[in-house]
Amino acid sequence: MANTILVGAQWGDEGKGKIIDVLTEQAEIVVRTQGGNNAGHTVFVGLKKYVLHLIPSGILRPRKLCIIGNGVVVDPIGLVSEITGLRKLGIKVDENLMISEQAHVVFPYHRELDEQRELRKGKNKIGTTKRGIGPAYGDKAARVGMRMIDLIHPERFEVLLKARIKENNEVLKALGAKPLSFKKVYESYRDAADVLRPFVANTVVRLHEATVSGVNVLFEGAQGTFLDIDHGTYPFVTSSNTTSGGACTGSGVPPNRMDRVVAVMKAYTTRVGEGPLPSESAEIADMLHAMGREFGATTGRARRCGWFDAVATGHATMVNGIDDLAITNVDGLDTLETIKVCVAYRCGGKTLNYVPNDIELFAQCEPVYVEFPGWKTPTHEIREWKKLPVRARNYLKAISDLTGAKLRIASVGPAREQTMFL
Repeated sequence: MANTILVGAQWGDEGKGKIIDVLTEQAEIVVRTQGGNNAGHTVFVGLKKYVLHLIPSGILRPRKLCIIGNGVVVDPIGLVSEITGLRKLGIKVDENLMISEQAHVVFPYHRELDEQRELRKGKNKIGTTKRGIGPAYGDKAARVGMRMIDLIHPERFEVLLKARIKENNEVLKALGAKPLSFKKVYESYRDAADVLRPFVANTVVRLHEATVSGVNVLFEGAQGTFLDIDHGTYPFVTSSNTTSGGACTGSGVPPNRMDRVVAVMKAYTTRVGEGPLPSESAEIADMLHAMGREFGATTGRARRCGWFDAVATGHATMVNGIDDLAITNVDGLDTLETIKVCVAYRCGGKTLNYVPNDIELFAQCEPVYVEFPGWKTPTHEIREWKKLPVRARNYLKAISDLTGAKLRIASVGPAREQTMFL
C-alpha cells in the first residue's frame, strides 16, 4: 500500500472510518494527525458498531500500531474513557497505541470558552461541538498550551495548570460563566495522566524509523477538506488542517515520504454545522433522514444534506493532490428516479467553476445542475463492481471524472464486506 494519506473531500462525515478500517488491512501503522474528540469515526465489524473519537480506527485490527500524532489535541478524560470502552469490548489497546508527547491537551476551560463564544455569536454561531477544540488550538498557537509531555510530569503539570486556571477563570468570570476548581481539574487530569503515561512517547522518531525501513503507514485525517482552517469555508471550519498537508505537520513525516493521497467522498453531499452548502436540498435530506441516515456520530445532530457537488470535490482534488477516490453511501441513492449533480455555481450573473474564498459570495451561489438517471434497485448486497447496475456505475464514474481523480473504491454500506475495489 505504501504510505497513504486519507482525507475527506467534502465537509467531513464522508465515511472515512470505514475506509480507513478497510485500508488498514494493508498497513502496519495508522496515524491520526489532527483534530480532537469533536470528530467521530464509525466502524462496523460484523454486527458490532464501534464509534471512535481519538484513537485511530486501525485499533480494531490485531497487531496494528495506532498513533495519536502531535497535531491532535487530546482530551485525556475522553481518551481514558475510550480506552476503557475498547478494553471492555475485548479490543487490545495496551501494546497497540502510542500518543505523541507533543500533542496538546484540551482542558475544561477550553470547553467553557468554546460554549461561551458560541452563545455570544447567536445566529452567527459556527456550530461547533463545544468540545473545546478551537480554544485548545488557540492556546497552542499562542504558545500557552500544555502538551502530553507536561501532563505526565506531575510537579510541572501542577505549576502550569495553576497559572492557566487562574488566568482563564478571570476570562470566564468576565463572560458570566462559573470559575473552575483547580483542585477538581488537577485531580481528574492527574488520574487520567496515570492511565495514559505508558502510551506517551516520541512518535516522530518511531515514525521515522518505520518509514525508513519501508513499513506501510496510513495517515488518518478527521473532518473534511472544507472544514480546513486555511482552505475551508472560513469561519465555518474546524481549527486544524484537515487537508493532506496536515498529515505531514501533524505526524512529523515529511512530504517526500508520502506516496499517495486517497480521498473519501459520499455519492451526495452533507455537512454538520453552519455555513454555505450550495447544493443543499430538503428533498434528499428528508429522504436520508427518514432512512435513519445522516446523524452525527459524535453529536447525534441531523446532518444537512444535498446533491453531489462536483465543484467542491474538484477543488478538494486541487488542494489535496488527490490520487484515488473512495465513494461511499452509494446505496443511499438506490430509490431515486433522477439524481442531480452540481457542476457549477451561478452568482451575480456569473458562472463559477471554483469555490470562492469570499464566504458571503459563496453563500449567494446557486447550483447549476446536470441530471443522471437513477438505478432504482438495491445495491447493499452487491459485492462486485461489475454487478452494480450500469446506471450506478455510470454515475460513479461521472462524479469521479468531474472530481478529477481515479475511482478506486465504491462502498454500498457501513460493513467491511460492503466494499468494492476497482
